[in-house]
Amino acid sequence: MAGASATLLLPAARRFGAQALSATAAQALGRADASGGLGDGRRAQLLRHLQPIPNHWPIAALTRQLDAGDAAGAAWLRADPCRVQPDINGARLLGLGETLGLTAEDAAQLLPALRPLFGDAGFPIDAPVAARWYLRLPREAKVPAFTEPDDALGTDLFDHLAEGSEGRRWRSLLSEAQVVLHNHPWNARRAESGRTPVNSLWFWGAGVLPDHVRSPHAAFCSGDDTAAAIAAAAGIRRPLPARFEPIEDDAVFDLTGARDLSALEQAWLQPALAALRRGELRVLRIDTEDGAAFDLARGQRWRFWRRPRTGFGV
Repeated sequence: MAGASATLLLPAARRFGAQALSATAAQALGRADASGGLGDGRRAQLLRHLQPIPNHWPIAALTRQLDAGDAAGAAWLRADPCRVQPDINGARLLGLGETLGLTAEDAAQLLPALRPLFGDAGFPIDAPVAARWYLRLPREAKVPAFTEPDDALGTDLFDHLAEGSEGRRWRSLLSEAQVVLHNHPWNARRAESGRTPVNSLWFWGAGVLPDHVRSPHAAFCSGDDTAAAIAAAAGIRRPLPARFEPIEDDAVFDLTGARDLSALEQAWLQPALAALRRGELRVLRIDTEDGAAFDLARGQRWRFWRRPRTGFGV
């Protein structure tokens, strides 16, 4: 394992709030080689490690292939079930997909009411997974730019509606789908049982399968559906273990869901630093959603003059 390397993908620094690193971790991070400006956001972070060829971002096709294995031959668009809350200034996206606690029964009850609408438009809808709904499009379909849900959660829905002549068609389809879902008796039953109603759809991720996905890594470990789908296309998908353990010559561990810095240190950062000190790792790289990276190596322990870092900002 002496030549092995590991990369930890972390969320943006703000996700940890006022939490600070322990003295040991802060010292190691302060002595690391730091770089910034690598591109912020989840998409830019993943593209540093997984590159679809040709260069595009067809998440719907990639997750469809993972979910159903039939993505070839068509373009795909995610039409994920979501909850939109009207307010005085418009309407906000408050929940989507798995956060709504959807079951196969929910999909079986709601989808038949939507099939005539999208079928007549030439975009059949189905849900191989209860929380991920798909529209099958012709390969040559021209689709406007849609906002990814992570960029829209909590914000005004109207700031993210598709624009232009193609966008007009999709705005109309969305309005009709919202009426269908609002009037559906199954949503009333969900509300009566204390569950969140599904009152809208979120369109995103359009595209066709890439020819292949390139990566410099031997393994990509993630519990995130989007990352797992891209890594599966690259042939390097692995489950995310409960704590750090070097498993390949060059492995990535996707920890962007972490919010408790102390728990992250105990399960991941401290064991990885210990492996580095023992010479089991050649380099440990920390890559954040802010576009900052830190390369830690065993020889950096002699950099006594470096000041500790209390967080992951550059």
